[in-house]
Amino acid sequence: MKIGREQNRTPIFTTLKNHWEGRPVSGHVPGHKYGKVFPVEGQAYFEGILKIDVTEITGLDDLHDPEEMIKEAQELAANLYGSEATYFLVNGSTVGNLAMILATCKRGSRVLVQRNCHKSILNGLELAGAEPVFLSCGYDAGVGVSISVSKNEVEIALQTIDNICAVILTNPSYYGISIELEEIIKMIHEKDIPILMDEAHGAHFVLGDPFPVSALALGADVVVHSAHKTLPAMTMGSFLHIQGNLVNKESVAYYLRMLQSSSPSYPIMASLDLARYYLACCLDNNGVPAIVRDAFCIREELKKLDGITVVVPENTRLVMDPLKVVIRSTRGLSGFDLQKILEKEGIFVELADALNVLIILPLSVKRVKHDMIERIERALRHSGKSSGEQLLQVQVPPFPVTISQLAIPLRDQQKHEAVVCRIEDSVGSVSAESVIPYPPGIPVLLKGELITKPVVDYILQLKKLGARFQGNDLLKSNYISIYKKEKE
Repeated sequence: MKIGREQNRTPIFTTLKNHWEGRPVSGHVPGHKYGKVFPVEGQAYFEGILKIDVTEITGLDDLHDPEEMIKEAQELAANLYGSEATYFLVNGSTVGNLAMILATCKRGSRVLVQRNCHKSILNGLELAGAEPVFLSCGYDAGVGVSISVSKNEVEIALQTIDNICAVILTNPSYYGISIELEEIIKMIHEKDIPILMDEAHGAHFVLGDPFPVSALALGADVVVHSAHKTLPAMTMGSFLHIQGNLVNKESVAYYLRMLQSSSPSYPIMASLDLARYYLACCLDNNGVPAIVRDAFCIREELKKLDGITVVVPENTRLVMDPLKVVIRSTRGLSGFDLQKILEKEGIFVELADALNVLIILPLSVKRVKHDMIERIERALRHSGKSSGEQLLQVQVPPFPVTISQLAIPLRDQQKHEAVVCRIEDSVGSVSAESVIPYPPGIPVLLKGELITKPVVDYILQLKKLGARFQGNDLLKSNYISIYKKEKE
């Protein structure tokens, strides 16, 4: 695929490079003064990046009112992705999710939300004062994880729920599993309802087949991409793309100005500029087949190793991102235990769950392939076998199988008193906190949701296996915060 010559430009990085080479003297923030004032202990690691860590001085533009290099870089990204406008995010996809929700969802409005969404979606709805109506998610037995919504579920919700201001979907899943979205998007748009898409793990889908199709190409109104997840961009570097007339662009820009730092990171913005350039080069130089071939090869090499298996979706209609590799122990080890074994050989994976370990490959697999295989093989060889156990059978509780709402709506939660109880005794109560294994940051229990026995059993099982929960100090002692029941 050939792209326009303009995609060879890197306006932010080139301007910052030229600025440094002009030997500037800093009379402005930041205080490290291009790295001249910095602890000796960190200089070897930071000195290169500090040369371009600047601020909004003459010639270096302003993220919140771009007119020069940042404007050009964002326009180049919009051109590559096919959006009407693209915004650079320096506070991660979280800030993009918050901004698109606040710009679209008003207080008291109803929003259809995929139940296994990221916590930032729920935080955005709480800030907006909107009321989520949750769409149930399918479950793939092959990988052992929840996936996305079904067309039938969305259709029922559109027919039975009034005053829907937006539909918020998440695709692909953290594990790289994508559903077919074209008919779902078309059906929602027939109702003139905007589609807000958390496509954090799909920034590279613009590369085309065999990668899944981006929701942006299928007409979604706002799509958020975590560039740093699969592109060569710095952590917290993300994109927000917008198109169509169902979401107000000025309103999105307003909330981005409000929520993003007033001192945005120039190194992060430069890395987004370079990440877009890298993608363009992959397309222009026909580099995609090599990326896919190497990703396939690493899967085949992993399949040959004794002690693990490569897991794929059971449902053949689901599309698996070639950059995501899910492995599982064949020796009775949990995903958490397998993760620890790999870490002893210096292999740090993206996440572990009760059953699996997730590895995310880069857009240049050949640079890690041999070292990764050798280390995994060595880790498995040194690990031995478990004490005669069968492969762990962890019972993952399904999310609600029907369209559901919170037992206590967001708008009413502040009216209720929260108390603490043992998690084993919480069944039948309403949770006053969210329980979020991290990663992946998808709540297994929502604040305001009715607590069921399968969910309690699952949380206790995750704790026993060594899962990490974000922001739940009570849970470490087997307690949970619940809303006090009103006297009858």
